[in-house]
Amino acid sequence: MLTEERHQAILQLLKQQDVVKMQSLCQLLNASESTVRRDLQLLEEQGLATRIHGGAKRINTLQEELGQIEKNGKNVHEKNAIAKFAAAQIQQGCVIYLDAGTTAQAIIPYLRPEMNLTVVTNGVDTASLLADHQIQTFLLGGRVKSKTKAMVGAAALETLLQFQFNQAILGTNGIDVEAGLTTPDPEEATLKRFAIQQANQTMVLADHTKFDAVSFSKFAPLAQVQLITDQLSPSVYKHYHSHTEIQEVLS
Repeated sequence: MLTEERHQAILQLLKQQDVVKMQSLCQLLNASESTVRRDLQLLEEQGLATRIHGGAKRINTLQEELGQIEKNGKNVHEKNAIAKFAAAQIQQGCVIYLDAGTTAQAIIPYLRPEMNLTVVTNGVDTASLLADHQIQTFLLGGRVKSKTKAMVGAAALETLLQFQFNQAILGTNGIDVEAGLTTPDPEEATLKRFAIQQANQTMVLADHTKFDAVSFSKFAPLAQVQLITDQLSPSVYKHYHSHTEIQEVLS
């Protein structure tokens, strides 16, 4: 396979998966690790990919945001494992804030009516799914974002501030040592920030593709939340593991 063909194959795989491992690339390209490393170095120099420990990650712009349909098809196995673990941390009778992300949404099938939960959410699709599972649900008011089906704006924040939560369960678009937890939309970041403030405990659910990524708006430092993930980034482990509550559900 020619160099250009290998590069196109790598970029196509990154477009589908966001993160790919070195072993997978070697098998796909029928090439040695040294060859793939050179390919990744060239792609990184061209600004088309980012090398990470054991593989590569697709470069996203700071303000890029996928829609719900695009997000739903990504990393389903990892999201379900994360959601199942997080659901086991919820006590009967709790009041929960659940935001509009698809990883947070994955927790809903593990919530049972007999748990007697009250869930507040800013996600239109999330509220519908909760109602389907017979969970008492409050949907924040405000403007509906067409891309993520999330309620945002002053009215949503005003409604949010009327509640106190035992737990807030949030998603994130980026996890970075320096930038912390980030999301593309400042209005969604504001809701996440105040949900953390209103909650006794916050769980952030994120699969491994969210590490070493930065979006436009920060909503919390890593040390402020409990992070639940399938695979922890080496950079985050090195800087935060000793003083941040982190759970790897597939480690």
